Amino acid sequence: MNLRGILFAGLFPSLSLFGSISEADLARLGADLTPLGAERAGNAAGTIPAWDGGITTPPAGYKPGMHHPDPFAEEKPIATITASNLSEYESRLTAGSIALLKTYPSTYKVPLYPTHRTASVPQRIYDATKKYAPTAHLSNNGSGVEGALIGTPFPVPQNGLEVIWNHLLRFRGQAAIRYINQAAPLRNGSYTLVEFEDEFWFNYARPDITEKELDNTIVFFKQNVLAPARLAGSILLVRETLDQVKEPRTAWVYNTGQRRVRRAPNVAYDNPGTAADGMRTTDQFDMFSGAPDRYDWKLEGKRELIVPYNSYQLHSDKLKYSDILKPLHINQDYTRYELHRVWVVEATLKPGVSNVYSRRTFYVDEDSWQILAVDQYDKRGQLWRVSEAHCINYYDVPTFWSTLEVHTDLQAGRYLAIGLDNEGKMYDFSIKRSAADYTPAALSREGVR
Repeated sequence: MNLRGILFAGLFPSLSLFGSISEADLARLGADLTPLGAERAGNAAGTIPAWDGGITTPPAGYKPGMHHPDPFAEEKPIATITASNLSEYESRLTAGSIALLKTYPSTYKVPLYPTHRTASVPQRIYDATKKYAPTAHLSNNGSGVEGALIGTPFPVPQNGLEVIWNHLLRFRGQAAIRYINQAAPLRNGSYTLVEFEDEFWFNYARPDITEKELDNTIVFFKQNVLAPARLAGSILLVRETLDQVKEPRTAWVYNTGQRRVRRAPNVAYDNPGTAADGMRTTDQFDMFSGAPDRYDWKLEGKRELIVPYNSYQLHSDKLKYSDILKPLHINQDYTRYELHRVWVVEATLKPGVSNVYSRRTFYVDEDSWQILAVDQYDKRGQLWRVSEAHCINYYDVPTFWSTLEVHTDLQAGRYLAIGLDNEGKMYDFSIKRSAADYTPAALSREGVR
């Protein structure tokens, strides 16, 4: 470690702030560890297989724009976990899954399927991960990352913050546009669909990016509300900064009534999510996004847990939204859970700062760094909301990303489902964009069209 690293380590002994990977661990990447840092081998029991590269090519007959066919459509559950047999599986379930089974004993279940480690990304992401792992380090006491570009910054994490940054900076393509629906059903199951056109331009993942050109910007995000009519036409534009303590996220909104673009200063932390009926916070978007500075992050280690995975059934264009959206929770008949190794990170709210969640437990996939589940606790320390990301490998990219996120409020008896795309168009990862497309002026021009 050089002098700068020694000084950083002395100032912040609880964080590995410079060159956190050892030469020995660096040599393991692509060997006994996958190129992104997961254990390549399966588990001793044989219930988790070895990683063989994941899905790297689309199946025969697939064309971009189609809903992604299920590679495992012929498989049947090896078990169905219910309240009646919960004790047999409790040690392998998240606290949230256990609570859902106990809260809704007559309707909730967890269909358990064989495990498939399908996560993959392009070779350039693997190469960048190994290239920058020796220099990647947390900065500003963990509020940012320096010395990393394109790849996973901390493939062998030393603390909870490094795991969360791996999620925040994971590869999700270069650019993408998606047409998705969101619903927050009432207890009786009735709901109104909110239709979004979301657009992402991942600055951090640009093949030719330099740290200077990165300019503290991870991603540009634009969200256009298409329906219902009372909300249609509102457009949100966000510049997601890397260190949001040093330079807060900047956001603008086009208001149809005023026909003008205005700054949106409250698109952060625990402010309400867009049109979510109070069922999720802004920082729950993409399971967790934004600045991590309000929590203390503790790495609990790695566990073998039953988590949502390879959720191609929920993604199928053979389903209607009404097939999925039911009272109290989504229709678990179409879900798929598998046994995977996940990193467990405990986030505890720091003294003197506010957030509606006093504590959060994150379960992060070792293969993709995607957060698969989160347990969120209220200020009394009681489990309040359970979040799950139902993911697939978008094998035309490839990238492993959610097709549906579900945030279930145990206290209200309601939930929010965001990402519904069964009856609409698919993600388009072929769009070409630049930073010039994500300015207030560009937003103004789009709003008046």
